[in-house]
Amino acid sequence: MIAEIIPPAYDAEGKKVFRPFDRRKGPRPTFPLGRYVSHPLAVHCHSIEEIRKFLIECEYVSDKELFDKERYWQPPEDFENRKKGDCEDFAFWTWRQFMDLGYDARVVFGRHGRYGSGHAWVQFIQDGKCFLVEPLWRRLGETLPRLSTLRSWPRFSVAWDGEILAYYQHREPSPQPPIVVPAALLPEYIIIWGGFWLGSPVRIPKFIWSLLTRFVQGFQWTGKMRRP
Repeated sequence: MIAEIIPPAYDAEGKKVFRPFDRRKGPRPTFPLGRYVSHPLAVHCHSIEEIRKFLIECEYVSDKELFDKERYWQPPEDFENRKKGDCEDFAFWTWRQFMDLGYDARVVFGRHGRYGSGHAWVQFIQDGKCFLVEPLWRRLGETLPRLSTLRSWPRFSVAWDGEILAYYQHREPSPQPPIVVPAALLPEYIIIWGGFWLGSPVRIPKFIWSLLTRFVQGFQWTGKMRRP
């Protein structure tokens, strides 16, 4: 569920801005952002493992199926009652729990995956390093391979210090790191994702395809960096 980001490919800090959600291309929360941090929660986790165990009990359901709406961001207290929701709902609740544990955390909205689909997740800073939290991957385990972060591109993020909400806009990713970086992290990727996908015969073809795709993309990134 948690992976250290690869700095050249992920803008962790961002640039502080004034309410990016008011912008035409920014995310559109269902309620004012203050609603997502002000209401008390009934579930209080005391560790990351407890957060993950709660999320394992939750089911991913699209807004269309759950609310008959194209987009609906549940407040965290509603999500923990229903135990159903999409990536934004998972992310908001996880963000609240990480902040309650004392982490310097943000909820992040951006693009993810091969086709750059809209997505939400959490990030936090610890000992000067940035870590990405993927609540939807809670079944994989507490640790994610660092290569997995190469498919996450933040656009906006929100931080809360207990009194004031701060908004950040993130730059587009720089050219991806050279092939030597993904190659060095490949064993970690195989061990973590391999154990998950090989746990079921149905997952094996998907795992092999994913592995080959990432390796080929690594060569493509290197080619782009070498172009004059």
